[in-house]
Amino acid sequence: MWNALRIRLAGGPGAGGLRRAFGVFVMFVIGAVVVILAAGLAYRFVPPVSTIMLARWATLRPVERIPVPLDAIAPSLAMAVIASEDARFCSHRGVDWGALREVIGDAEDDAPSRGASTIAMQTAKNLFLWPGRSYIRKALELPIALYVDLIWGKRRVMEVYLNMAEWGDGIFGAEAAARRHFGKSARTLTPAEAALLAAALPNPRLRNAGRPSTRHRALAGRLLARMERHPPARACLQPARPAAQGAWARG
Repeated sequence: MWNALRIRLAGGPGAGGLRRAFGVFVMFVIGAVVVILAAGLAYRFVPPVSTIMLARWATLRPVERIPVPLDAIAPSLAMAVIASEDARFCSHRGVDWGALREVIGDAEDDAPSRGASTIAMQTAKNLFLWPGRSYIRKALELPIALYVDLIWGKRRVMEVYLNMAEWGDGIFGAEAAARRHFGKSARTLTPAEAALLAAALPNPRLRNAGRPSTRHRALAGRLLARMERHPPARACLQPARPAAQGAWARG
């Protein structure tokens, strides 16, 4: 196949059109990489916007969000999200290769499918990619997750994730979710409320943290019990210096 492609590019009928198409594709890939690298650097300091938010704005649908710094979010929410979504958040570098190998092994053995997305991978998807499942999107998540984990650090990854996660139709971020579902700020969330929010993340359109179903409440209860028995590591979320309000307060 590659020999045929080289022959077509070198000459012959249609070679000019093929070369132009290949050139356009290469330029598109280079442009996409440059945009992601530049946006990743910018998002270290400014509140980012997810692709889902952009899609809603483009279709004139409302977006409810209130960006806040990590210090303005109850620590129990970060702990609940780690316990629910990414237990080794503090120990990997954006991709949990061990969990990924286990998922690949399960797929080869026709075992029930399960996810291996880390918080950094979900952040990469929300920022730069598209919703839905596909092997192409998953493959793109990996290098982007490694990149944002490297240049942001764990604290910033968690801050961005908690400010972009969707907790209802058009409700983005912990502050908007806390106000909508519990009538309070994210700073004052209780561990039980944090567990309800974390348990809603896999399906936020159907799981309402403010009016949880019996199954949703049971999932949150199990998550809360897990957090109490085995508290997630949190050292990686501590600020390196006295926390400043930074860009989130200005956003």
